[in-house]
Amino acid sequence: MSARSVPRRVQGVDALRGIALLMMFAYHFSFDLRYYRVAAFDFEHDPFWLGFRALIVASFMTLVGLSLVLADRSGSTPTHFWRRVAVIAACAIAATAASYVLFPKTFITFGILHCIAVTSVIARPFARRPAIALALGAAIVVAGIAYANAAFDTSALDWIGFRTVKPATEDYVPLAPWSGFAFAGIALGNALARSGFGALAPLGQAPQWLRFLGRHSLFAYMVHQPIFFALLWMAFGR
Repeated sequence: MSARSVPRRVQGVDALRGIALLMMFAYHFSFDLRYYRVAAFDFEHDPFWLGFRALIVASFMTLVGLSLVLADRSGSTPTHFWRRVAVIAACAIAATAASYVLFPKTFITFGILHCIAVTSVIARPFARRPAIALALGAAIVVAGIAYANAAFDTSALDWIGFRTVKPATEDYVPLAPWSGFAFAGIALGNALARSGFGALAPLGQAPQWLRFLGRHSLFAYMVHQPIFFALLWMAFGR
């Protein structure tokens, strides 16, 4: 298959991003309800919330790998890739700054956007090597879940993972295990690319607003929490 055999935008992929965003909105709105003391959800220990968060993060990271394949197969240029990474990195820094204002003791140091930016760089060379990507992905996920060492319990190494204790931060998405899902997404993306992403065609019929949301996922990520906080502040004050 030539590099341009797949269209630059696949509506089904946009729909998947939209679905992942809706799950994240539900999680964050619930978190904000606890912040305003409207609800008492236990995000730190309740298996439901822990599992729901894991599903959301895994979905986004898998879509990172799938999107790398889509960009490669559609002939995206290195300039476009690095510009996109720079925008994501800038948004990650903005998220850190905003979290510092709200949570100065537990602000975000390496969250989902940080992980996406770094993973995009290290996973991109494997966009056309699905077998290697799948093996790496499985190894990273297993190692990230099964292995921990006190040597990694330092803020300088937070981004890697393998900690014995989760650091005090509002969003923690280290490379191990989460980047492994992006490598697995590369394998999935290559499998889908063989049919021009035709397997996702039914999702391309999803409501236009959902596909639009997925098409502008980074913007939606950056604005949804300020909107939620503003609405809840107007409703309940602080």
